[in-house]
Amino acid sequence: QVQLVESGGGLVQAGGSLRLSCVASGGSFSSYAMGWFRQAPGKEREFVAAISWTSYSTSYADSVKGRFTISRDNAKDTVYLQMNSLKPEDTAVYYCAADRRRRVLAVVAGEYAYWGQGTQVTVSS
Repeated sequence: QVQLVESGGGLVQAGGSLRLSCVASGGSFSSYAMGWFRQAPGKEREFVAAISWTSYSTSYADSVKGRFTISRDNAKDTVYLQMNSLKPEDTAVYYCAADRRRRVLAVVAGEYAYWGQGTQVTVSS
């Protein structure tokens, strides 16, 4: 059983940056593909970014492409989401998730086996 704990959320002005971290424990982190999702109030959880087990492949939602960067450090069992040029519409709870299929960059939340508790990101205009 993998436990995921996100951190790094907060309040930032539009145009600012944040870096989210997600630390994994209880499993073989390097065996999993990892993803970031977000959920705004009244909306469904949506895909943000994903990264394969070796960092060879990444995928991004069109809404964040060019602004967000996903990365991972397998030695630290940690996946990151660097968020630049933040917009008010990026406001949401951000979740990291682990997929046992280490090479698959899934964009559907239901395909991920493990989830963190989420971290709030609020972008003010």
